[in-house]
Amino acid sequence: MADKTAEELLAELGIEVEAASPSPVSAHDERVIAGFEDIQRFVDEQGRVPQHGEGRDIFERMYAVRLDRLRAMPEAVALLMPLDRQGLLQSGGGPAEEAAGDAAALLAQLGIDPVAENDITSLKHVRPTAERKAADEIANRSRCEDFEVFKPLFEKVRRELDGGVRQTRPFEVKAEIDAGRFFIVGGQMAYVAQKGEEFTQEYGDRDARLRVIYDNGTESNVLMRSLQRALNKDEAGRRITEPGAGPLFADTSEEADVESGTIYVLRSKSTLPYVAENRDIIHKIGVTGGKVETRISAAKNDPTYLLADVEIVATYELFNINRVRLEALLHRFLTPARLDLELPDRFGKLVRPREWYLIPLSVIDQVVAAIQDGSIDELSYDPATASLIARRA
Repeated sequence: MADKTAEELLAELGIEVEAASPSPVSAHDERVIAGFEDIQRFVDEQGRVPQHGEGRDIFERMYAVRLDRLRAMPEAVALLMPLDRQGLLQSGGGPAEEAAGDAAALLAQLGIDPVAENDITSLKHVRPTAERKAADEIANRSRCEDFEVFKPLFEKVRRELDGGVRQTRPFEVKAEIDAGRFFIVGGQMAYVAQKGEEFTQEYGDRDARLRVIYDNGTESNVLMRSLQRALNKDEAGRRITEPGAGPLFADTSEEADVESGTIYVLRSKSTLPYVAENRDIIHKIGVTGGKVETRISAAKNDPTYLLADVEIVATYELFNINRVRLEALLHRFLTPARLDLELPDRFGKLVRPREWYLIPLSVIDQVVAAIQDGSIDELSYDPATASLIARRA
């Protein structure tokens, strides 16, 4: 007796087998469904339908606009009705004028040209999964039950911004994210109320869980890396400085300062004739995040250090500043004083070491002070007089 087929066995069990048919869902329909599922997730997590309004989170407003448009599209309603387990398509939407205005404002905030964005299913601006996940974590907020505790803080910061006591600056490094700090993200002021114990992610980065309060009375429980990504992706994202945070670096740090590194000034012990003759005014200037002593430990084997030992003649500690940008600023400012020197390395290949300058140490002190007080943009270095002069208009 021949073995029964799988279909025959299923038939004996009373199970009907239907031939698989190709999915009738087009790519366009799949995008409509995916957009609707985003709205459903929001409703599941927040317990309410997304709403319009300037006081709302930018992603909630986008979902509200999308839902209004889907309700107004008969073909979309027909497609999505079998999936509408929350009755979203049957609920009344807001006024069309409000939805249209909100949509235009949101597209402008996101840097999208509204002229070409009439198709609700457009994928031209779909973000990568990791980016969407970070944005969703920032966007998924709940009502802050004790907002009255934090409301006076936001009001005080606004007064200090208006009075020039605080300033907004571009967000630069993750180290700036700490308890007690204020930021602007997604068009709202955010306050890091709590920062949990740091831990190491599986990919090696340090992270921590944050409680972030927003000035619209909501809060979110997010990872530090998620807030960092949201600030980096937001062209209008800013950090709000601490009161009196004028100096970029100083000899001493305040309690809330985050150490960023060190500006170092070196003098070469090279026996090259030109270097030996001008040793007191030839200096190497750089920035490091580690110990200067470690950085120069192999100087005599490195053409960068003129294949000779060096001595440290000055250091300036950095706080709350981007090291890479500061080093670029220093080198750009000192370009007129750059030493044009060529020497063979250990293999006989000619190299041109950078970051060496013909400039007195006293003038380097003045350059650092000018960066510190913000007047560096008004000055330039004059090699003829070895001094700082007012920049010509």
